[in-house]
This record gives sequence, C-alpha cells and structure tokens, in this order.
Amino acid sequence: MDSHHFFVYGCHPVFFEYLPLFTGSGKPGGTAVDGLAFGVCLSDRLNSLLPPGGDTDLRTSMLKELRIENFAIIQSLELHFGEGLIIFTGETGAGKSIILDAIEALVGGRTDATMVRSGADRAVLEAVFTIPAAFHDEAHSILKREALDEGSEEVVFGREIRLEGRTVARVNGRSVNVSLLKEMGSSLVDIHGQSEHLSLLNVRSHLGFLDRYAGVQKELDAYQSAYHELRQVRRELSNLRKMESEAEQRMELLEFQAHEIQGANLVPGEEEELSRERSRLANAETLSSSAQQVLTLLDEGSPEAAAVTDLLGQARQLLSNLARIDSGQSELLDQLESASVQISEITRSLGSYLDEIEYNPRRLEQVEDRLELIHRIVKKYGGSVEAAQAYGKDARNQLENIAHASEKIAELEQVEKEDLELLKAKALDLSMARKSAAESMQQRVEKELADLSMAGARFEVEFATSSEKDGVEIEPGHNVAFSETGVDQVEFFIAPNPGEGLKPLTRIASGGETSRLMLALKNVLTGADFIPTLIFDEIDQGIGGRVGNVVGEKLWRLGRNHQVMCVTHLPQLAAYGDHHFSVRKVVQDRRTTTEVHELKDAARSVELAAMTGSISEASLRAAREALEAARKVTDSL
Repeated sequence: MDSHHFFVYGCHPVFFEYLPLFTGSGKPGGTAVDGLAFGVCLSDRLNSLLPPGGDTDLRTSMLKELRIENFAIIQSLELHFGEGLIIFTGETGAGKSIILDAIEALVGGRTDATMVRSGADRAVLEAVFTIPAAFHDEAHSILKREALDEGSEEVVFGREIRLEGRTVARVNGRSVNVSLLKEMGSSLVDIHGQSEHLSLLNVRSHLGFLDRYAGVQKELDAYQSAYHELRQVRRELSNLRKMESEAEQRMELLEFQAHEIQGANLVPGEEEELSRERSRLANAETLSSSAQQVLTLLDEGSPEAAAVTDLLGQARQLLSNLARIDSGQSELLDQLESASVQISEITRSLGSYLDEIEYNPRRLEQVEDRLELIHRIVKKYGGSVEAAQAYGKDARNQLENIAHASEKIAELEQVEKEDLELLKAKALDLSMARKSAAESMQQRVEKELADLSMAGARFEVEFATSSEKDGVEIEPGHNVAFSETGVDQVEFFIAPNPGEGLKPLTRIASGGETSRLMLALKNVLTGADFIPTLIFDEIDQGIGGRVGNVVGEKLWRLGRNHQVMCVTHLPQLAAYGDHHFSVRKVVQDRRTTTEVHELKDAARSVELAAMTGSISEASLRAAREALEAARKVTDSL
C-alpha cells in the first residue's frame, strides 16, 4: 500500500447514507508541492541550509506508521501516515485527541495506568518514523551512541503501559529508558495542545527561538569562543589569587614536604634490597653455624664420621674397579664423578660464603633505620616510592608557581582585559544581529496576526541587560552581566488589541487569541528548527469560520515543508487537508471503541457538511464549495 495514505478500515458509513444527494464530487483539499517552497517566510534562508542539489524535502522525515492497542477507548488501530496537512475530525469524545496522546506517549510523554483500556492488562503503542540522515544527524548519532542504529532511515519507537503502572520503552525492538524516547522524540515531533503551545510560553526559550530565526550561529560561535577563553583566564586568575593569599602558610608546608621527600633520597627497589640485607645481618650467627656444619659434613668430617668427599673417593675407586670388569657400568662411574665435582663446587662456595658472613650490629642498626624512614615516607606520601617521588615533584612545582604567582597574575590580568574587549566586540555583534532580526520578526508576526483577523495587534521582542560589577563594560561605567548566550535577555511581548499595552507573552489569556498568536508565531518560526512533524490539537478553539479559512491556508503552507496533523471542528479549516480522516466512536459487543476512516472525494463533502450540524443538499453544496475554494487557494500558492 502507498505509504502516503492512511490504512483504511472501511468507507465512511455516512457516505453511503447520503450518496443520492450528490450532484458532483468533492475534491481533495490541495496537492503536495514539490521542492522546498518555505511557505510563509524564511524560504531563502532555509534553502541555503539544505544539502546541495535542492531536491531534498523536509517532509521525507515524518511519522509513517502508528499502531495502538488497548489505549483509552481505542481497542486496535493501525494507521499509515503521509505528507502534508493531515486533518482529524469527529464528534467530541470520539478519540481524536487520544490518537495524539498516543503519539505523545511514544515520544516520552507521561503515562499512567488509567490509559489502559478497561478489561485489558496493558496498552501497546508503536510508531515508525522516517529520519533521513541528511536532516537528522542528531537522531542518527543518538542511535549509534546507544548501539541502536540498524543502518536504516526508519526507526521504530515502542511503549507498553501496564495496568500496574509500569511502562516499557523500546527503540528498534530493544528496551531503553523513557528519557531516550524523549531525547529523540523532541527532534521529531512538536505537539501543540489547547492550553500548552510549545515552549513559546516559557520565557527562557525566547532567546533560542530568536537566535534560530535570526540565523546568528556564526556570531554566536564567535562570541562563545571568546566567552570560554575569558572563563578559562578568570578561573586561572581565581586559583592564582587564592594561592597567593594562602602563600605563606602553604609555602611552609610545601617546603617541608619537598625537603622531607628529597632528603629521603628514595630509590625504587632499595627497600627490597635492604630487607634482604637486614635478614642476613640479623641471622648472621645462625647462617654461619649452619654453613659450617654443612662444610664439615661435606669436606672435613669428624671422629664419628668421614667426610662426604672422602666417602665419594672410596666409592669412585670401587666403582672404577667394577667398570674395568663390567664395561656396561661405565655410565655409573661417570655419574659418580660428576657428583664428586658438584660436591667440590658446593664446598668451595660454602667456604666463600662463610668468609663473607659478618656479624655487624652497627650496620644492622643503619639498615633498620633506613627501612623505617622509607616506610614512613612511603606511607605518608602515597603508598609507594614512585608515588612519594611524584608527590615531591608536585610540591616543588607548586612552590615554583607560588614564587611566580604575582608575575603570572599580572600577565593574566592583562590577558583578561584583552579578552573582555574581544568579548565586548563579539557580544555587540551578536546583539546587533539579534536586534536587526527582531525587527523583521516583529513585522512578520504582526502580518500573520493581521491575516488571522487580529489587525492592529502588536508583537515586540524586548531586550534587557543586568548590571554586574564583574561584567563586560558595554558603555563607559556600565558593566553588564554576560553568559554563554551573550549579554541579551530576550522576552516576547504582545498587545492583542489596538490601544492595549504590551504584555508578556507568558501572561496572555487562553482561547482564540492564544491559538491565533501561536499559529502566527509557528509560521514565522517554522524555520527556526527542523522538527518534521507538527501536531495541533484543536488550534481552532475560539476561532470562527472566516478565520478558519486563513488558519487552514497557513496550516497547509506549513504542510509543504512539514508533516502537519490537526484536530479541528471547523469545516473551513478541514477543507485544506491533503488527507482527511474521520474519527468516530462505535459500540461493538456492548463495548465502546474508536474507528478511523480515510475520507476521499464525496465522503469529505459529507463529513464537512456534518460538521456544520446537519446534512442537507444546502450543506453538502456548501461543503463542496469549501473544498473547491480551498483547492483554488492552494493551487495558487
């Protein structure tokens, strides 16, 4: 089956009921546009970021398949997704948002046991994403890092929610932490709900959005290079100043340690050699007595017994006579003569050893004192001779650093001054680029809001700085704080209606104004990142039919470069879908479940007519006209 379509469980039943009313056929709401037309804005900027060749489409990255089992009221669904704008419609409670909840769970969203369908012991979710490496180096690098890369441009996410509350996450069939789903999912899917739209309502994210919109990565990289250099210099200065303030006490200790280790004159292997010498000195009498006894037995003999050498001589004479008579025993004679030679060598060696044995209490005391010193130094400074030597070397190096600390501090203070000047220049370059882009961004957002029947609404990107004594001197006598992102503090402000004062975006009221503002911002900021799949859950909340046409057009434009999914109750908006799916609640075997049907041609007209509240010839005609009007608009774009 063509992967550009949903898997269809059956034709919409309403279609068959009202088929006789049709005098014409509905038309699909628009066609996919080849290439990289960026839509509302940023087309030139986005094209400049694409790989050479110009034929790569962002929409080749998308959510391709979704399988749901025993999730909420859904018993079993298998959906195959395509490109462009995907519309979900259906009565309230049918399960439209549940499908989006399943997607959110698959990309690391929160889950609990209440999501498991009544009567089942677990819910099973699975999604297949296509992620071409050209646009998702980050995702592929994560797969390689986790040894999950199968060399494919598809990745399978899985989530199992068990009734006892435990969940199991999988990527490409292997169990992983849920955090990995969230890490990868955040670059693949962006979900906008009724009361929470992206991170736009988080003021800490505003600077990042502006930077990506402005395309200031070059300026930001240059600034951050200067920032990290200055940070390193300041860390070194801090350490040197601390060292200098503690210098006197520190120097006394280091000098003592270095002198003590150096005075010990440690030599690797000396301890083992001295231990052997101590053993000989301490046991000199025993060694001498034992050696003398052996020498007596071998060479000197006693009144009670002859010496071994004498006995061997007698034995050799007798065996020589034997061998003359029986030549076959000559080998025995050779062996005995060899033994005699060895005994003679042993005797000479023992004589020399006896001459060397010395009972020297003074030398023994010297050896024991030396061993005690080695043991004490080694125990105190690392556990081995090598460790103690390294400790002494480090102490000498620290002494040298302390001795030259003042000189180094003066040098680094000059470097700090130069680095601050460089940081100032890079910070001003970055800030100027941001402010220039902010003006363009404000104009684009206000134009989008005007298109959405919010003419006169004002949008501003406000900049601020914070004073800090050790900051960068942007103006004479005015030092401002700086961080890794620069000196600017950025926040989005909005005045939804003419005559109203600007308010922080984070404090605007919910409802239609919020939905339209978020859609306007999403259109303007769509080039700020490359998240391929955008999901809008009832973004038409509080919006009427006339504005619904505009919203539909803008969502369709987003769909030229993204896969866009939208849950809507507005037929005017639904008419713009490249794919339209009806979600309905049915009762089977006295159990409620959800079914999804792809709608085409006349069935779309029936659905749009039903969305107005009743199906009649007039509403069907209006539905066909809405589809045709949407087609004409999209064909002209």
